[in-house]
Amino acid sequence: MAVEEITKGVRGLKVEDGEGAAAPAAPAAGAAGEGPRRGNNSSNRIQVSNTKKPLFFYVNLAKRYMQQHGDVELSALGMAVATVVTVAEILKNNGLAVEKKIRTSTVEINDESRGRPFQKAKIEIELGKSDKFDELMASAAEDAEEGEEEA
Repeated sequence: MAVEEITKGVRGLKVEDGEGAAAPAAPAAGAAGEGPRRGNNSSNRIQVSNTKKPLFFYVNLAKRYMQQHGDVELSALGMAVATVVTVAEILKNNGLAVEKKIRTSTVEINDESRGRPFQKAKIEIELGKSDKFDELMASAAEDAEEGEEEA
């Protein structure tokens, strides 16, 4: 394969930006791509699936993200929306998180097997640390240490 063919193929690639939106492809001569929808940093975003990991994996991951970043954004599509809501409610009911923002939308998914695009529900829940977060996490760490000493 010639270098020109590889270069042409790379220019046409569409890369996701982590938010489900396609990042702009390398521009061809005179073409302009669409940019990402929002400019916020997605280092504190968790994209939740209801098939890949157990529920408390996401609960514990969200706790860790809140320790590191002060807040966390949980995101899901389709059937995983219920999982995101459950994770957020567990964190809120345990006094670890407060709700900052909830965004809902629909996303058009192109499915080649169906031959036509279809809509999927999307939710994004932004949670911040509660006032008692650090105190509750320290208490949980002490309880875990005591449990290890007894074993």
